[in-house]
Formats: sequence, C-alpha cells, structure tokens
Amino acid sequence: MTPTSEQARPAAEVAAAERLYQAVSRLVRWSRRAVVAPVGPGTMSALATVVDVGPIRLGDLAAREGVTPATLSRIVAGLEEGGLISRSVDPADRRSSFAEATEDGRRLVDQVRRMRASALLERFDRLEPEARAKLVEALEAFEALVEDV
Repeated sequence: MTPTSEQARPAAEVAAAERLYQAVSRLVRWSRRAVVAPVGPGTMSALATVVDVGPIRLGDLAAREGVTPATLSRIVAGLEEGGLISRSVDPADRRSSFAEATEDGRRLVDQVRRMRASALLERFDRLEPEARAKLVEALEAFEALVEDV
C-alpha cells in the first residue's frame, strides 16, 4: 500500500489491516514452533510452493518466495539432495530448469500441513463457538487475499 492510498483510507481500516497482519504473522510463527518441520521454514515454504504450483521454473520459484536466485539455488540443492524435489532442464531453454516435488516431498508437505492444522484445531477449541464460526466464515475472504500469491 502506498502512503497516499493509506492516507485516503479510514483510520479504522488501516488499524484493522495492521491487526490482521500482526495476528497472521504471530499465527504463522506459532505454527512453525508448534510443529517443527525437518527442514527450515524457508526451505519448507519453497517445497510447499513446488508441491502447490510445480513443476515450476527456478526463477519463478525464487520470485514467488522472495529470495535471490543464489539463495534459492542452495535451497533447491538441499531439497534435491534430500530426495524431496527433482530438477529437469527446460527443453525450450536449456539455461532454465524446473523443480518438481517427488512423492517424498509431497508426503512431507502433506504431513506438516496436517500436523499444523491439528495443532491449530487445539487452539480453535479455546475459542467460543461463535468466534470459531466467525473464523470459518472469514476463510473465503482470507483465501481471496492470497489467491494470486
């Protein structure tokens, strides 16, 4: 959001966006601590993206993950060494390669997602039924916020 467009918004909307950002950030940090994956958070994020989007060009993966090509190269090398992804050369552009998740990679992402969802369900149980229902109702809006990410 640009400073100009932020100034044009009602203060309550800006405050709500800040609260949402903080809550989501804390929730992500908590979920990473609650269920520790066998790979680091950046590596797990890249693997999950490959599972969700793949096969994907390495340059596109670096852009989606917001990392430099050199950083992504190290991440991909570790994932490949661990048998979680495979790389293939783009036949149309031999300088470019694709990453694709292996079955082990897909299983790992599914397992970590299930475990984190299970841990989140325990937190859901702390909420009043009305608050849980509101969260469920808000899922469509949350998904719309990130559908192009």
